[in-house]
Amino acid sequence: MSKESSVYLTGSRQFSSVTKENNNNLPKWTETKIKKTQTIKKIVCGNNTNFLVWKKPNKLEFYEVNKEKRKYQLPKNETIKDIDASYETYQILTESGKVWSLANSNNYKEVPLLDADQSTFEKIRYVTFFEEKKLFVDSLIMGSCSVYYICNGDQLYAIGSNGSGRLGIGKNGGQEPMPIHIQDKVSRIFGGIYAMNFFFTTSKPDLLYSCGNNTYGESGIGSTVAQSSPTAVKNFKGSDILTVRSCSYHTILITNKGQTYSCGQQATNGHDVRKMIFTLIPQLKDKKAVQLATGTSRTLILTDQNELYGWGFSSNNYPTEEIKNNKIPKKISLPTFFKQYLGSKDMIRIASGTTFSFLYLDFKNTLSRDLELLFESKKFCDYEIGTLGNKIPVHKSLLECRTKLTIEQIQNKLFGEKSINKEQTLSFLKWIYHDEISDNEKLEQTFNALQLTFPPSVDNTLEKDIAQLYKDDDSKDFKILVKIDDDEDEDEDEDEDEEGNYEEIPVHKFILLARSGLFREMFDNVNEKDNTNKVKDYSNKTIESLEILIKYFYTNSIELTADDDPELIVEELSDSVEYYQLNDQCNLESELLKIKQQFDLN
Repeated sequence: MSKESSVYLTGSRQFSSVTKENNNNLPKWTETKIKKTQTIKKIVCGNNTNFLVWKKPNKLEFYEVNKEKRKYQLPKNETIKDIDASYETYQILTESGKVWSLANSNNYKEVPLLDADQSTFEKIRYVTFFEEKKLFVDSLIMGSCSVYYICNGDQLYAIGSNGSGRLGIGKNGGQEPMPIHIQDKVSRIFGGIYAMNFFFTTSKPDLLYSCGNNTYGESGIGSTVAQSSPTAVKNFKGSDILTVRSCSYHTILITNKGQTYSCGQQATNGHDVRKMIFTLIPQLKDKKAVQLATGTSRTLILTDQNELYGWGFSSNNYPTEEIKNNKIPKKISLPTFFKQYLGSKDMIRIASGTTFSFLYLDFKNTLSRDLELLFESKKFCDYEIGTLGNKIPVHKSLLECRTKLTIEQIQNKLFGEKSINKEQTLSFLKWIYHDEISDNEKLEQTFNALQLTFPPSVDNTLEKDIAQLYKDDDSKDFKILVKIDDDEDEDEDEDEDEEGNYEEIPVHKFILLARSGLFREMFDNVNEKDNTNKVKDYSNKTIESLEILIKYFYTNSIELTADDDPELIVEELSDSVEYYQLNDQCNLESELLKIKQQFDLN
């Protein structure tokens, strides 16, 4: 693993204490001291003096200006589902539908964690309101001194400051969550780090609503009248929305197709012209936005090509010179560290506080990254595609599982009478190995030549194809030999070939190479022309545990049968990340934690 941090910070100089540079070099992108990059799941920011990092399934780290880092851990039977922040308050939602709070003050009843070491848990508290009201919290989102909750699937509750009617509950407020009454069921909620208004959608009639402050037309309803009750936003269906985030004076909306719209104040909305309805931002019309982060006035947009755009940064807080004091979107240069991941799908993340912003890596989708690195290494490829003198080495089983064609059919269709060029071939292989879709026109031509549907369907993703490949025993080209205890053979010569004392686990060699650093090192010491297709396992794990781990390499999930011993499986796989040198510590630990909870294990 690299010792570099994957978390970079820009903005408030107050946070120079958490960066690796001691010369107060902020606001430029600056590497932080946050380590163990493979475990980071999410970063959320409160005010301009603190932020929270969700690292492992139920562990958190809290950073505050001029104070030591603090660590928190929820009870062992709880798994974090999501976290969010607003000013001095952080809320944590667990898979059990419970809400936990990390805050200096709160408006509703909380109790300390039971059996908690207060020196470890400090200010984390369990919010009892929802349990008392028999409400299961499905999702939550925080804004300006307020929180929205979707409970029991479709009931909307809100609590907090109700200035300008931002809660949507009329002009009154309350000391505990209050229901928001609208005619249809709520399906999603949206907010903003400095939200003056909030947005939420309903399943039928599929409307997008807004409420709250509207001084500059930031609610998108075409007027500047504050809305203390939910008001429908014209021209958009709720199901068409990817996300909405509001700032102090403007709001950004991104559709599922990646188009970016905004409304509100001229100086910050990205148009440099006041807009009272959501209007497409011209500079981003040809870009597909996939992530959005906002502060008081700043906006960050990340595209599907890992291009970062931003605007609304002040002269004191900006990541690069080209973005300083700008009112319309401009491309922001990424730190050198992130450039090696520009071709990786769904790994770079953005986050923003009131006066600072983050870039970080999320390694939860390690299968894609693992296979991308395997393709770049060209290790132990077993086939070549292309024309004479212009061949590209590939892994046969992977191409066949992604296309549902034989390798010979792929070669003939792409390089027969009408051959695609090298650029098209590389574009095609990027989709094969890590689901990247670039240069759509040329890639579509390649798909047409193979008689495949373009764009690929939701059932033709890398994760689903590799999971399906696990079931194809006929194409598995390698075996792991696992020693089986046999008391009757204890006196046999240990050097003798004891085939009868071993059981075999079939696997694809390229899966071992992609997922495990241990196997990469092992094969690095083997001549690639060596046809050896077996290796002995020396981990002393049971064959049941190893079979589950090998399946995990394909599926990213751990599934037990009625015959499996859950306690033994958890015990034997707990050191797998370190022993097999895996990249996805966070996901594996999360899977093991689910088993512990399911079977009530310590």
